[in-house]
Amino acid sequence: MSTPAKIIAFATMVVGMFIALLDIQIVSASLRDIGGGLSAGADETAWVQTSYLIAEIIVIPLSGWLSRVMSTRWIFAASAAGFTVASLLCGAAWNIQSMIAFRALQGFLGGSMIPLVFTTAFAFFSGPQRVVAAAVIGGLSSLAPTLGPTIGGWITDNYSWHWLFFINIVPGIFVTVTVPLLVRIDRPDFSLLRGADYLGMVLMAVSLGCLEYTLEEGPRWDWFGDDTIRATAWLAGLCGVAFIWRSLVYSQPIVDLRALKQRNFALGCFFSFATGIGIFATIYLTPLFLGRVRGFSAFEIGMAVFSTGVFQLLSIPIYAMLANRIDLRILMMLGIGGFASSMWQFAPITHDWGSLQLMLPQALRGASQQFAVAPIVTLTLGSLAPARLRLASGLFNLMRNLGGAIGIAVCTTVLNDRTNLHFFRLAERMGEGNPAVGQWLASVGARLGATGLDLVDAQTAALRQLWLLTLREAQTITFGDIFGGLGLIFLGVTLMVPLMRRVAPPKAPSADAH
Repeated sequence: MSTPAKIIAFATMVVGMFIALLDIQIVSASLRDIGGGLSAGADETAWVQTSYLIAEIIVIPLSGWLSRVMSTRWIFAASAAGFTVASLLCGAAWNIQSMIAFRALQGFLGGSMIPLVFTTAFAFFSGPQRVVAAAVIGGLSSLAPTLGPTIGGWITDNYSWHWLFFINIVPGIFVTVTVPLLVRIDRPDFSLLRGADYLGMVLMAVSLGCLEYTLEEGPRWDWFGDDTIRATAWLAGLCGVAFIWRSLVYSQPIVDLRALKQRNFALGCFFSFATGIGIFATIYLTPLFLGRVRGFSAFEIGMAVFSTGVFQLLSIPIYAMLANRIDLRILMMLGIGGFASSMWQFAPITHDWGSLQLMLPQALRGASQQFAVAPIVTLTLGSLAPARLRLASGLFNLMRNLGGAIGIAVCTTVLNDRTNLHFFRLAERMGEGNPAVGQWLASVGARLGATGLDLVDAQTAALRQLWLLTLREAQTITFGDIFGGLGLIFLGVTLMVPLMRRVAPPKAPSADAH
């Protein structure tokens, strides 16, 4: 393939990856609208997102083996076609049960597009072109979930929640038709079906599915105080250990765990896990703060977090220019360190923060994401031979999603626990002995009494306002605690970057290279 043909083919595949990643978070700001449209409660509606994540996290590690069986172009085209059909079904869902089923189908069928773009970039390009390709996929892989709430909120406010899914149809058809015509990387090898590790597939699917369920539902059901959560956690652990053993002893594993012997790949998976925590946790926390504390609508939330995506996009050409001139480890340290700094800028957050106050920390976070994620991709995957790259890139992408799931679960638990802690501490200082509180209650009670309420109702309403104010401040302090904690975590991650080695190209072509 000529270089222009490779660029066009790669760009087409990037479109598929982008819409698959966008759909992780596109529903996050619109779950209330979806639940209302399908007459579902909050617990049921949460599964609109959970089912997608569980299905996607299962198929991502399988994508390398599937691409060897069917070839890259045909598995990518099939994934795009399935994702498109499932998106159409999601938009036409008639109740919450059908929506959950179609979302799981959407995640499972579309998930293969994500890691295949990474392997294609390293198969198509080398030298400076590879750095630019890594900058694009690294930037867009973190940009897509960041823009999800913004795009989803705008669509829901201006049209309806059905269009959250219908917008995938045109790009999905385009990718489905174009990829088979343009992509020429490898040929299918159906003989791999005979010696495939089907037991390993089952163990991996049960382990990852149960782990994702435990992480998503654990904060809502008191973790191990719930029988179901306890059962899924045990299943995840036991099947996970069995899968690791199986992958190390079986001759044709579906995931190349032996690649972890290479220092850069092992560290790269760790950094992918860490950046997953940071990116997905902040995508989760910022809209949650704006919704709970500020009372913003879905569209207002989207506009408030939009600056992150803008500054990340602006950083892509700057990174691409510097990456061919400066050691990638230095750029990576700047990116992860900048992310830590942006978290500390979030830490002094107050209840009246809005778009203006969030602008600077979000701008720094957006630029830092680009300088953190792109070099991780190059340093981790750049030295792997193509044959190993296919089976290893699924693990690399899996670690980012696992990091995101664990980060969100931990943030949710900390948010619940520390909000209660701060609430009771604040309440202790607002007893009857506090003259300022007494004056405030008397003033509010008198003002409410002037509206026609009797004395008892006015006092009750004043106490309720005080309770809401206390809860608001407790939540705000807790958000600051979490952002500060994320900053400390990323400071530690920054100090580990020098352990990475400079990337070197593979010394010989792979056995299956054409």
